[in-house]
Order: sequence, then structure tokens, then C-alpha cells
Amino acid sequence: MEAEIPTPENRTMAMLCHLLSFSGYVIPIPLVAVIAPLILWSMKKEESEFIDHHGRESINFQLSILIYVTIGVVLICAYVGFLLLPAIGAFAIVMPIIAAVKANQGEWYRYPLCIRFF
Repeated sequence: MEAEIPTPENRTMAMLCHLLSFSGYVIPIPLVAVIAPLILWSMKKEESEFIDHHGRESINFQLSILIYVTIGVVLICAYVGFLLLPAIGAFAIVMPIIAAVKANQGEWYRYPLCIRFF
């Protein structure tokens, strides 16, 4: 998997796969944090194994966060969600930034606590 040495363009596209998840904070469209990286990944995944890896990681992470937030909302009834949701929010902001930096440096990053759908 890690045989390819990413070009600067591939590193930039991989970084964008992670940073596009922040579009959900700017554009008020449901699931845009998943859809935006999905569009870039689907257009560029054939060009590079590196972009394919980071695109999959970004989408899997965003879907995992969606599941974690849903669980947190349900757990509000047990008052656990009030503690869990801010932690998930901070995790959802910090981890894509770390992943984007790692992608820009040419590293094959994998998110922690991520459910692998793809």
C-alpha cells in the first residue's frame, strides 16, 4: 500500500480530501461534510493510490463521526450525551487538521477510532 511516493499535486489533493470536511461548517447543506470529500475522492481516486487512501480515510471518518453524533444525541436522554457531544465535536475538528497536515507531508495517515466502511 505504501509503495507510491506521492507527488506534490497528489499530496495537495489528499490534503483537500480532509479539509473539505470543514465545508459542513460553512455550507448549510446536510451531509456536505461527507459529500464534498466524496466528490473529490471519486474524481481523483484513479489517479493515485495515495489520494485513494486519504479519500477513503476522510469519508470513513466523517461517516464515523455522523454515527458517533447520532449516538451522542440519543444519550442526551441519559445525560451522557451532554459530555460526549462536545468531545466528539473537538475530535471532529482536530483530527482532520492532523490528517491534512500528514497528507501534505506525504504520510499515509489513518484516523483513530474510525469505522472502516470502504
